[in-house]
Amino acid sequence: MQTPMYEPPRPQPLAALVSLLRVIWRGDGDLLSLLPAKAYRVETGWLGYSRRSILIVNAPHLLRDVLTDPTDIYPKNDLMVGALEPLVGNSIFVSSGSVWRRQRKMIDPAFSHMRLNKAFLSMAAAVDDYEQHLDRCAHDGEALSLDLAMSHLTADIICRTVFSTSLKSRTAVDVFEAFTVFERTCAQVELKRLIFDPPFADIPQHEQVLQACARIRHHLGELVDTHLEAGVNQYDDIAAAVMSARDLETGEGFSRKELLDQLGVMFLAGHETTASALIWAFMMLAEQPQVMRRVREEVCAIAGDGPIELEQVRKMTFVRNVFKETLRLYPPITFIPRVAAEAAQIGRHRVKRGAMLMIAPWTIHRHQRYWQRPNVFDPDRFSAEREHELVPGAYLPFGLGPRVCVGAGFAQLEASLILARLCRRYDFQLLDAKHVRPVARLTTRPATQLMCQVHRRDSVS
Repeated sequence: MQTPMYEPPRPQPLAALVSLLRVIWRGDGDLLSLLPAKAYRVETGWLGYSRRSILIVNAPHLLRDVLTDPTDIYPKNDLMVGALEPLVGNSIFVSSGSVWRRQRKMIDPAFSHMRLNKAFLSMAAAVDDYEQHLDRCAHDGEALSLDLAMSHLTADIICRTVFSTSLKSRTAVDVFEAFTVFERTCAQVELKRLIFDPPFADIPQHEQVLQACARIRHHLGELVDTHLEAGVNQYDDIAAAVMSARDLETGEGFSRKELLDQLGVMFLAGHETTASALIWAFMMLAEQPQVMRRVREEVCAIAGDGPIELEQVRKMTFVRNVFKETLRLYPPITFIPRVAAEAAQIGRHRVKRGAMLMIAPWTIHRHQRYWQRPNVFDPDRFSAEREHELVPGAYLPFGLGPRVCVGAGFAQLEASLILARLCRRYDFQLLDAKHVRPVARLTTRPATQLMCQVHRRDSVS
């Protein structure tokens, strides 16, 4: 069944100088609006003018070379590392080389197949509790922020699966508010630094950014210390698995600071990226009742009105395809920046040391050479019948190569469960759909919070 032609909100691509002036005029640091029209057409090409030079790499075979990087000459971009260090330290998300390889080997077992099976029970329990909150909102006719709702729910799931505890509402709001401050204000999204600063320059952060990071790390520290004080043998969760991990060569585990860094990445990246995608998924479903109907039909055909089990979620191919298409149109990690640690050749371009290599899932996922009707919301493009249309390497919502997101399977299972459960139970009504505008700073989010009302459905059939 073909879904209708629907193009969800996106920035209008403009010439490079006009794009720059648009971002300066708005003053909100939106990196999406900074992308010129050229970025959606070229396989590789220089973007605008900057002191360090920026090469966008869209071609799948070339970006694979950069992201697999067996010689460690394309580490995580120094601008991103400097911006994230106050929040996640030298964790798996920003580290490179031998440090990253050690961390990855120690962390991978925490996301094994068996642990995902156990995590599903915690996911379902969190959705149970959040449905009660949404029921109250529906009964009272209360408007709610879709951004905060998805952030709260996914943060609670991460808390339950990683730390075996539910997230207190006040803590959830505090983390959401602190991360919002961090994302909007951190130095990575300042145009001056992007255009005028030399490569490998120190990146001093604003005091309010440091305070926001301290608030978040304080909450995470409380959760880590609960495990450390009780002993990891008292828990059977992801945090305990990471705490029990040992370096195969030295036999040493992570220090408390390293635990805070690594588990902080899991908490923040694990809930923030999934929340970002779910905001867009529910926005598009609210605007496309035909697609919402197909989601419900599949859920009800497989699970009826009873509890939705793990194996049932795995059979919901259309639900999964809705999430995949959401990740294509609104990849949570909008940019995967790298830096040339030494002079190198990428395709026909010679790049100097310090050049920024911009791999942008946003432009790759909307590139006309790799996708049919790239700006149209079409979940069926991921169906088995149309699998032949997909260009290998042109879909990378979780990255590519050895650094592919360690929590990709977790996120897909979590999002599919949330979509199935909430779509079966509620209708979502956007209150200001005409003014939705996506922006990208660290993740792809609406420029302002999406307010909506939820309506409880009388029947799930």
